[in-house]
Amino acid sequence: MIRTAESVSIGHPDKVCDQISDAILDACLTQDPNSRVAIEVLGGHGIINVTGELTTKAYVNIREIAKNVYKDCGYKEEIGVTVNVVEQSPEIGSGVDNDGAGDQGIMVGYATSETKEFLPLEMVLARKLTKAMGARDGKAQVTVEDGKVISVLTSVCNGDYSEKSELTKIVKKEIVPLLKSGLTLKKAWLQNPNGKWTIGGFAADTGLTGRKLAVDNYGPNIPLGGGCFSGKDATKVDRSAAYMARRIAVDYLKKRKAQEVYVHIAYAIGLAEPLMAVVTIDGVQEAIKGYDLKPQSIIKTLKLKKPQFRETAKYGHFGNGFTWDS
Repeated sequence: MIRTAESVSIGHPDKVCDQISDAILDACLTQDPNSRVAIEVLGGHGIINVTGELTTKAYVNIREIAKNVYKDCGYKEEIGVTVNVVEQSPEIGSGVDNDGAGDQGIMVGYATSETKEFLPLEMVLARKLTKAMGARDGKAQVTVEDGKVISVLTSVCNGDYSEKSELTKIVKKEIVPLLKSGLTLKKAWLQNPNGKWTIGGFAADTGLTGRKLAVDNYGPNIPLGGGCFSGKDATKVDRSAAYMARRIAVDYLKKRKAQEVYVHIAYAIGLAEPLMAVVTIDGVQEAIKGYDLKPQSIIKTLKLKKPQFRETAKYGHFGNGFTWDS
């Protein structure tokens, strides 16, 4: 079995937008835990555009938050920010007020015994590489075959590939011991294969909230369910139920000593109880039992009213020690 996954750095344009969306959510939750937030960000070429819906008692300076996140991601130049945010639709709000789901959708949870993070090996390795890139634009991609690495790709803006660089250290620590027999690191590791890269971030490309769904989830080899997570408060089951599905998958993996677990949960907008809630354990499907899957119950169980979400937007929403990972 050959599998490939990618990850992106915190300075990647799409990830900058994800972090801005979630930083705004965190700021609202800090003052008003009952905030209803659905914020999207589009950035590129000198401008960050923030739009969406926000119903909250909090006062937050959206422009300041966007600029601060942008700087945290490694960019020093000034950038303009436009804001077009309105209150949540009262029709959506009425359903959520009655403990209903904020939208329809099918959420997928996953866990595997392959790694200590309960994630696919190629996903874990790709993330370690992008973490080592720090606050700059970059991507990593790792291909594995039967638990051995056969290809590594890193593209880093103004990247440092010297022996002393953090990226090189991580490659030698995490990749070299897993190289397929007979394969050298020089042959396996592609470094900036398009050549010199000095113009990155919003100067070179646009970014958009929610565009890195496979990166945020479990990689391209695991099915995706609902929409993106970033910028959404937990009344949106796209986020909260996906987190709960991960929690259930990990629970069943440990309890059944399984190799691989999938969880599927489906909702209808305005209704509290899911239309479907099944777990597939090493290929055998059964109904999920012992969990309250109403949105408000999930929020309480996983403590989803506290500000914590910008961290999830950095290097994936699963496998990084969040409440829903254990």
